[in-house]
Amino acid sequence: MANRGANRTRLLWVSLLVTSLFLITLDLRGINLINSIRTGSQSFLAPIQRVGSNVLSPFSNLFTDLSNFGRTNSKIDSLKTENEELKSQLIFNKNVLGELEQLKGVLDLAGQARFKVVAARVISKGGTGTFSETLVLDAGSDAGIKRDMTVIASAGLVGVVKSTTKSSAVVLLMSDPSFRIGVRIAGTQDMGILSGEGEGKFSLRMLSATGQLKPGDVLLSRGSSGDKPFVPGVPVGKVITIDNSTGQLTKQGRVMGFVDLNALGVVSVVVDSMGRNPGDALVPKAPAPAPTVTVFVTPKPSPTE
Repeated sequence: MANRGANRTRLLWVSLLVTSLFLITLDLRGINLINSIRTGSQSFLAPIQRVGSNVLSPFSNLFTDLSNFGRTNSKIDSLKTENEELKSQLIFNKNVLGELEQLKGVLDLAGQARFKVVAARVISKGGTGTFSETLVLDAGSDAGIKRDMTVIASAGLVGVVKSTTKSSAVVLLMSDPSFRIGVRIAGTQDMGILSGEGEGKFSLRMLSATGQLKPGDVLLSRGSSGDKPFVPGVPVGKVITIDNSTGQLTKQGRVMGFVDLNALGVVSVVVDSMGRNPGDALVPKAPAPAPTVTVFVTPKPSPTE
């Protein structure tokens, strides 16, 4: 048994020696067996690699797409946030420009009348336990605002101050059903009482049976003793219809206020009228008529026979 194991070992060594001599001989003769084997292996494995690549490529693309999808979503969210910020800034800029325009208008009106005013921003609009239609301003007694002061906007009367704190004021709107103001008709000076009826509606009752009233008449505040609660000469509204019901002792009508009470951002409180009555100087100017367009038509010549 020992002789058989030794014989096998010798045979293995002899086989390895012969194989080595064979490979060396081939290499010396220019035959690169290793490269041939490698080339053959590559030729054999290439189709398998292509199949594997085709099989695995969708999964690789899927992982790439998922990664890109996450980055794309992040970019979309970032763009959405930036877009919302730009929208907010645009709205803010429009609000500021609107308030500046209103402020300029009310200061122009106060300047014409030579009223001393305090400008204030409208904080809120609504009702209180006593009144149904009010405004709250962001300025109060610290700014010199007191009860029973006239509140105006660029187009005319807004209401009257009813209460204040150090930093705020409550304004009773002229549309409130409890609101009353003495008015006069610009030009004729006939006098009447304007009453609020809620939701931007107003009625007018003339004080004299001989007082004349017609659609289009402009109403101005008549003013109060000591200019409180109302200073004189502030535009109030315009007569739109006349009530011709029988049995009335004085004429009555419906009125449209000059100020849009639902679109106020900035108002002014008249803290001093300087003892002046502007008369009819604050009557709103009628819009300029549209220019007349002249069209010249050149006659078409008759066809020559």
